[in-house]
Amino acid sequence: MAAPQNFVTVSRRPPDVEDYIDMLRRYRSWLIGPMFAGLVVSVVVAFLWPDTYVSTAVMRITPQQISDRLVPTVVNMQMQQRLQQMQQEILSRGSLNELILRPSLDLYRKDRARYPMEDIITDMRSKAIRIQTISTSGGSGGIASAFTISFSYPDRFKAQAVVRELVTKFTEQNVQVQRNQANLTSQFLGDELKASKDKMETLEQKLMAFKSQNMGRLPEQFQANVAQLNTYQMMVSQANEALSRLQQQKLQLETQLSNNNINMNYYNSILEDQVTVAGSTVQTRNEKINQLNQRIMTLQSDIAAMTEQLTPSNPAVRRAQASLNIYQKQLADAEREDLERQAAAPATGPTVKRVPNQQAAKAVQDINASNNVVKTEIQNLNLQMDEKVKQREELNRQIAQYQSRVEGSPQLEGQYVELSRELAMAKQSYEDLHKRSEISDTAKDLEDHKAGENLEVLDSASDPQAPSEPNRLQMAAMGTGMGLMLGVVLAGAKEMKNTALKNLKDVRAYTNLPVLSSIPLLENALLVRRKRRLLWLAWSSAIIFGSIAMSAAAYYYYFGHAT
Repeated sequence: MAAPQNFVTVSRRPPDVEDYIDMLRRYRSWLIGPMFAGLVVSVVVAFLWPDTYVSTAVMRITPQQISDRLVPTVVNMQMQQRLQQMQQEILSRGSLNELILRPSLDLYRKDRARYPMEDIITDMRSKAIRIQTISTSGGSGGIASAFTISFSYPDRFKAQAVVRELVTKFTEQNVQVQRNQANLTSQFLGDELKASKDKMETLEQKLMAFKSQNMGRLPEQFQANVAQLNTYQMMVSQANEALSRLQQQKLQLETQLSNNNINMNYYNSILEDQVTVAGSTVQTRNEKINQLNQRIMTLQSDIAAMTEQLTPSNPAVRRAQASLNIYQKQLADAEREDLERQAAAPATGPTVKRVPNQQAAKAVQDINASNNVVKTEIQNLNLQMDEKVKQREELNRQIAQYQSRVEGSPQLEGQYVELSRELAMAKQSYEDLHKRSEISDTAKDLEDHKAGENLEVLDSASDPQAPSEPNRLQMAAMGTGMGLMLGVVLAGAKEMKNTALKNLKDVRAYTNLPVLSSIPLLENALLVRRKRRLLWLAWSSAIIFGSIAMSAAAYYYYFGHAT
């Protein structure tokens, strides 16, 4: 059995410039081959990649031409928000589907045969169409005053036509959105104004009905009702006083009538005097007694009338009473003297004879006339008293009515205040809506005249003369660079795998022995020539096939693709 061998691990020496030059010389085929392959592949891909033309249009946001302090706008969104809304509607599935299938455009004809329409619309929305805002100031907080609309498509004329259609859609959509919002706002405010007017009229009718049903009992008439109630109470008091005075007058007249009746009875009893005839002497009744009786009855009547109006302690009543006492005393003295005279008369055969009393008859006539006047006055007083009673009853009825109004006013005040408050709020709402409706109509006229915030085309859809992609030179350079990088990686990997000694430096470094001389590698000339022929054959074939591939791709791009 052979003895085991001991291997010593030796680290590689760091390469220098001559080593790198030797590596390039040794692995030049590994570097040039991938680089040429990358060039061929990138050129073929670049020429087979279809051209993409990008048409771009710029639209500007024009502010409202009339100051919003004079004519406020009714559009409830800023232009940036409206752009987003219009972009969603314009780039919707239905809108893009109609744009793709439009006969004048007929977009993505080949793709429609291979892919579903939904995928084509998604790619068109996310990749082909670009809508970007342009800010007036730097940073993310800039205000958008313009935006670009671009569309990429292999056909430059269709790309321009699509951008033109998108610009038209944005313009029409903006006008339609503003007009719809103005019309919707005007219609909404008109409906609200009509509803508010109907509500206000309904509340006015309810308030008028409430006033008509409670006329005179309204809270605003409370003070007038109280004043009228006090007036009627004073009138009742005055009527009672007048009725009391009429009753006193009537009582006086009745007392006077009663006294007159007493006097009439008295004078009726003395209408004929009895006279006694004795010889040639005739004795008549004492006339002084008759006069005293008449005065006494008159004073008694006067005193009775005065006591109805005055107190017994009144000086006039006391003087009349004193005169009555004097006349009564004189009457008693006269009757006593008359009795004494009749007793002293001679007792001869008297003869009794009746003689008419003229004074008593005249007194009876005067009393009858006075009674007639008194009765007439009493009738007038009765009529006046009846009128006063009716007036008092009417006043009491009015007092009761106003009293009920005054007492019922607090209960009605809540309902009246509520109706008045609702009517005031309805009027305020109607006035506000009326002002807003006028503003809305003015803003609608502003939109009709296109004087509001609008979109205008700053740059129309461009006609792209050159494709924006692919950049063939860049693709060829990138492919060549990637092939070179791949060759470097392959050469480096082969160099790391090859552990043989390549030159005298490796021999000195790894053996630590002096090198006396070197013998070059001796190969068969026939093998060397065959190897070179194979190498040139391989490179010639690769160059020829690569050139053919690149030429075919270029020919397809310039001639076959055009047909």
